Amino acid sequence: MERFNLWSEWGVVITVVLISIPVLVAAFIVIYRTSVFIKSYLRKKEEEKFIRYLQAMSPEEKAQLENREKELAYRLSDHELGSKQKATDSRGLIDNIQNATGLRFIEQKKKGQPRPNIDTALSKLILWYIGCAIFWLIFGTTVGEYLGIKFIAPDVDHFSWLSFGRLRPVHTNAVFWGWASLAMIGLAYYVIPRVSNTVIYSLRAGYSTLILINASVIAGTLSLMAGINNGGGEYREYIWPIMLLFGLGVFISLRCFYKTIAKRTTKEIYVSNWYIVSAMMFVLVIAVVAYWPSWQNGLGETIVQGYYMHQGVGMWFMLFSLGLMYYFLPQQLNKPIYSYSLGILAFWSQILFYTLIGTHHFIFSAIPWWLQTVAIVGSVGMIIPVVAGTTNFLMTFKGSWNKIASSYTLPFYLVGIVFYFTGSLQGTAEAFRFTNLIWHFTDFTVAHSHLTMYGIICFMLWGFIYTLVPRLTGKEPPQILVGSHFWLAFIGLLFYTIPLMLGSSLRGMMWMDGKPFIESVELMAPFWLWRAIGGSLMWLSHIIFAYNFYLMVRTRKDAAIPKSVSEVLKAKNDLDTKGIEIGG
Repeated sequence: MERFNLWSEWGVVITVVLISIPVLVAAFIVIYRTSVFIKSYLRKKEEEKFIRYLQAMSPEEKAQLENREKELAYRLSDHELGSKQKATDSRGLIDNIQNATGLRFIEQKKKGQPRPNIDTALSKLILWYIGCAIFWLIFGTTVGEYLGIKFIAPDVDHFSWLSFGRLRPVHTNAVFWGWASLAMIGLAYYVIPRVSNTVIYSLRAGYSTLILINASVIAGTLSLMAGINNGGGEYREYIWPIMLLFGLGVFISLRCFYKTIAKRTTKEIYVSNWYIVSAMMFVLVIAVVAYWPSWQNGLGETIVQGYYMHQGVGMWFMLFSLGLMYYFLPQQLNKPIYSYSLGILAFWSQILFYTLIGTHHFIFSAIPWWLQTVAIVGSVGMIIPVVAGTTNFLMTFKGSWNKIASSYTLPFYLVGIVFYFTGSLQGTAEAFRFTNLIWHFTDFTVAHSHLTMYGIICFMLWGFIYTLVPRLTGKEPPQILVGSHFWLAFIGLLFYTIPLMLGSSLRGMMWMDGKPFIESVELMAPFWLWRAIGGSLMWLSHIIFAYNFYLMVRTRKDAAIPKSVSEVLKAKNDLDTKGIEIGG
């Protein structure tokens, strides 16, 4: 077989460039922050060295300096430049004027502000959604962590219900329909009435959806582990009665949101509602098409599978999350979205092109060549909504980039936006025939799915949850734990995806050269180890996230130690007047 020059293919070049962007940005941030810290540390050392010099100064040295000072009488004396009195701040401009702060290893971020006039019943509903979603995140990724370990130790168990073939769909469906879907719908119960300037139509509908979706994921998990599945395609392993529960749950909330928007007090329908309602309509259509019995055999099922698999990601998770972003990003930056028109352009162009690209997963198959070509053209057309949406979000950041350094939520937003651009255009690069030939049946698709579903959807949802929950409960998690969650998830994702993409490229080239299959399996062993390491870091970040959520919703309150001047004075007055005992 003719040897191809890998670097002459645009799909490969585009993918490498897209991967390099977040890596270079992260490296720049780390180098910059490290240099700032080192400079501050060295400056502090110089000051300490000078203080030690002063402390060790002998009387003779002091006398010499005093004589020299007299000789230089034309210079100002110490009394003009300073004072022996203690420093005071009569205007209240400086904190801790008498104290010198030490080195700060963890930069303090701004605190969130409680939002008034939030219905407590609605808050409780939203917290139930997020709590259930986090449970499925922990469960689903724990299964995923175990599967990653199986690549290193495939004989770790010998139980049929723990086999890779059964646990893999348990992992994907739990995080799809349990974690991401519940989190999105729960956040929508806050966003929909907020942008419609009205109250939610029905809280009972929200609880009905919550129960139905949880029931579907529980039943689906048990059935998959028992070996009962649809047997047709990826992400639709649930049998139709179980998926029907999920569809009914979505329909109930869709009707609730529609009724809420219908009684809005604003003239226009904000773009967030466009995205959210359309996503819920699409997922119902997608599920009906995928489970309809007329085309469950042969080539028709393959075509429908490609349609279902890609629309589930792009027209449910992506469309829904972008709708949430159009609310939370302007709210966090305290400024309007850059361009409403760009939002609508991205909305309609995504509907036009994304619905065409399902069969790009089956290039060089028995599917008609023209249909494969349409999928490739649609994949290239996805550049329009991706560039429009990314431009809209980044231009909204314009003039507010400094807020990222003082916020513990905006970094999640920014990473989600960057991966929205790089991950989506990587999908375009994968659709080309040559790159598809190399990558499609390798772990490259696994890396790509994690760049999109994890890098985009999860990071966005985490940012939204860290934004909203403190407003509902009035309590924030420790910022060091939020930072730990962010960096473990981000670094873990890079450790997971980059080695898989590199190893899969080498593996695909081995197949094209006609090398034995088992050699490509041996080739992937070290890359699968990196996959397990990255997955472990990601899983650990989820544990921290769950603990952060617990801290935000727990009812027990720890007594706050006064820190500001007014708080200390108030505590002193209370102590003098009421006789409060320390520790009492």
